[in-house]
Amino acid sequence: MTVLDYGDQALLLQFDSTAEVLAWSAALRDAAMPEVLDIVPAARTVLLKLDGPGRQGAIRRRLQKLEVESDAKATKAGEPLVIEVVYDGDDLAEVAELTGLTTREVVDAHTGQPWLVGFCGFAPGFAYLVSGDPRLAVPRRSDPRPAVPAGAVGLAGEFTGIYPRRSPGGWQLIGRTDAVLWDIDRPDPALLTPGIRVQFRAV
Repeated sequence: MTVLDYGDQALLLQFDSTAEVLAWSAALRDAAMPEVLDIVPAARTVLLKLDGPGRQGAIRRRLQKLEVESDAKATKAGEPLVIEVVYDGDDLAEVAELTGLTTREVVDAHTGQPWLVGFCGFAPGFAYLVSGDPRLAVPRRSDPRPAVPAGAVGLAGEFTGIYPRRSPGGWQLIGRTDAVLWDIDRPDPALLTPGIRVQFRAV
């Protein structure tokens, strides 16, 4: 891990893998440091927002003492959140060809085990889900679409995700859902937040 000052009220932790990000994010949540106002994971980094200037040195020292297991559970307690998906995406056949699976096997792989919300970004409510079936790792489209409809379910690299609103995008689309990913009238506007497990169900 590399630790960098990020302005005068934050630290940026850099890692070599998403697995390390998940393990450290879980350990930091469990440590519940009162000086840390927010923990923001990304693909290879974790941003720690602190409660004021002058805290960075003390937090650096506490990080050195923090014990983090590489296989630490990064999930939050409770049953997986079930999201129903109609698997009729425009790229489903192409994903099958890229993976060497049938379209039915692609669906079975996507629904066969819970995914984990690793981090959020790109747009409000957009979550990057990891820890799914490794056979589904496919490249992004070489030609991104100028508009992807809200609710589209896609694959890109090791991730799966759901577009919360109509936007450009280059993920391989395999299905669609009616789940509302972002709603400012909810206590927590984001349906998917880091650490939540998601079970996709074909309908």
